Amino acid sequence: MLDLRKLRYFLAVAQALHFGRAAQALHLAQPALTRQISALEAQLGFSLFERSSRNVSLTVQGQAFVPYARNVIEQLALAETMAARLASGMAGHLSLGYASSVALSDRFTQAIQRFAQAFPEVQLNLIEQASMNQWAQLRDGTLDIGLSRLPPPAEHNLHTDTLEHEPLLLALPVSDPLSDQAQVSLAQLQQRPVILYPEQHGTGLNLAIETLFANAGLALHRGPSGQQTTTIIALVAAGQGVAVVPACTSALERKGVCYRPLSDADAHIALHAISRRHGRSRAAEAFLAIINQPGP
Repeated sequence: MLDLRKLRYFLAVAQALHFGRAAQALHLAQPALTRQISALEAQLGFSLFERSSRNVSLTVQGQAFVPYARNVIEQLALAETMAARLASGMAGHLSLGYASSVALSDRFTQAIQRFAQAFPEVQLNLIEQASMNQWAQLRDGTLDIGLSRLPPPAEHNLHTDTLEHEPLLLALPVSDPLSDQAQVSLAQLQQRPVILYPEQHGTGLNLAIETLFANAGLALHRGPSGQQTTTIIALVAAGQGVAVVPACTSALERKGVCYRPLSDADAHIALHAISRRHGRSRAAEAFLAIINQPGP
């Protein structure tokens, strides 16, 4: 295997075409440099330089070898630079899972914007995924971070940062008499179908809504379901029921739909950042630090 140090010595002599000046630039004694070049020539099996008492010049083989030696040194420098950037989290990739409603959160979009500005060389892969599916993908390394309304059970050995608690709103058709009220209570929804995600979808929002109704001693009348937040709001616009949604959903301005606050004191939902407890990448650590910061 070629000695990188000898390649550097060779390139220094090839540039200076003078052993004395090259040795001085390398902070090396000239006899030692001469020995290193001779050893490289012996390893290669051909002479690199024509030497005389007055001149040093590259042989034909030496001239042909220069670009290859230079390429090796340049590639090594690039590898060292990239290794340093990967170690600092400045390069690489980050896979970020998020539940459907999270995409509308200001905290989500601001964190992505700040991370992209601070780490432009990190490739950010965004994957919409239901909360329960995120947990398995976090454990097997498919995801680096999951943003979810539902924290994983303790036995999953995942780390959870609770970022904020967001009010829940009622999305309802503008034709519904409740749209005339400044706020609405859960008790007023007893005769209305509530549009949810599919039961097998594994979302924190479904669980929060079910818990709200159960704690209030109220029956939940399930309406049709939609896998996306936009689908749920479209069903509301079509008069198929009402929906209890995080406040960020009000950014979806859909004709025929209005949003009203819920008067129930516990009508709120958490936003969690979930990651592996051990073995997080530097990029993942950097994103978690950014999204844990309060917004402007």
